[in-house]
Amino acid sequence: MPSPDWHAPAVHERIEALVTLPGSKSLTNRFLVLAALANGTSRLRRPLRSRDTLLMAEALRSLGAGIDDGTTDSAGADWIVTPASLRGGGTVDCGLAGTVMRFLPPVAALCDGPVVFDGDEQARVRPMGPVLDALRILGATIDDGGRGTLPFTVHGAGSVPGGEVAIDASASSQFVSALLLAGPRYEQGVTVRHVGPPVPSEPHIEMTVETLRDAGAIVDDGEPDTWRVEPSEINALDVQVEPDLSNAAPFLAAALVTGGQVTVPGWPQHTTQAGDAIRDILDAMGADVSLTREGLTVTGTGDVSGVDVDLHDASELTPVVAAIAALADSPTVIRGVAHIRGHETDRLAALSRELGALGSDVHETDDGLHIRPRPLTGGTFHTYSDHRMVMAAAVLGLRVPGVVVENVGTVAKTLPTFVELWDGMLGGSGHPARTADAASA
Repeated sequence: MPSPDWHAPAVHERIEALVTLPGSKSLTNRFLVLAALANGTSRLRRPLRSRDTLLMAEALRSLGAGIDDGTTDSAGADWIVTPASLRGGGTVDCGLAGTVMRFLPPVAALCDGPVVFDGDEQARVRPMGPVLDALRILGATIDDGGRGTLPFTVHGAGSVPGGEVAIDASASSQFVSALLLAGPRYEQGVTVRHVGPPVPSEPHIEMTVETLRDAGAIVDDGEPDTWRVEPSEINALDVQVEPDLSNAAPFLAAALVTGGQVTVPGWPQHTTQAGDAIRDILDAMGADVSLTREGLTVTGTGDVSGVDVDLHDASELTPVVAAIAALADSPTVIRGVAHIRGHETDRLAALSRELGALGSDVHETDDGLHIRPRPLTGGTFHTYSDHRMVMAAAVLGLRVPGVVVENVGTVAKTLPTFVELWDGMLGGSGHPARTADAASA
């Protein structure tokens, strides 16, 4: 059910805040999958609690894993994952989570019976064909009525032969990651060869490879567009989840567009998160950016410049970058993101429509957006059940009074405490914004 609309607050003074963010959705869900397939009990420290990660945890419980998320103690508690024999007979609710609908069918193929997958209405148009077809080649039986989308049934047989498969992953890097995560448990392991246009968001595959190696899997990624996972046990994990760097983007953008300063503590010195690209983007758009052991600090200089940027590897940043671009003093070209037409919504069409409705001159290109800044006015900003659209609208609202964000609750997909954190940042005047853990305790 849609949530109430939200009047995005405008500010007329310099923001100065410390914003502590919860863990990465991408890492939390990868760690959950590996922990459910591991040879012992795992501990995930500072995981993200959001709709996507809670859907993943519940789905893995339905497949047999024990997951204690500590909700009776504290929202900041560790998650304890105890693997068990994988069982069929249940239904997986994917919601709108691409990681659930794509990462879990290869796991379900290892179950001892059928597993039904379905999700939100918008999820039923997201492409699934490449990963389902690949699983058939590797030995799994799947009934999707020939649609290549939700709903479908994976008929688990207790084991999967595995082997080599060629797929076109140009629509989503998640197709590759899905096969690799379950690959160590397949009898012959898995070799995935990508054939087609360049894979988008390739850092997410690097993240998958790194998490597999953290769990003791042997992964060979030395050949371009080819990944080989050897059959092996998956070791139990004891890991701390990095802050979600993509979720940090709107808060850091606030510093740029208001001429203020925002620090996100715990920013990793080395990471496979694609959201780390926001550092260079904000620098190019006029901010001073400093990474220290304490965290990442972005300081606005009073200038917001347009850019020509390829976001192929960090496409989840597109909505926030587009919002900044609409507030800049020169045009922006965003390239390399044709694939986000198949995300939670058609993000290119949505951004063009909503920015245009506020007064910006926005044109879709074959693979992105061309944004020419114009004076903006307030109005309703439709979000299309897309969490990133909420974040983009919040950035715009800082400088454009009267922006009303439709269905703000959809941001719970990756950051349920977004509004609390946003209000805390704006009320800061040098005082820290509440952490996500404190806001949801």
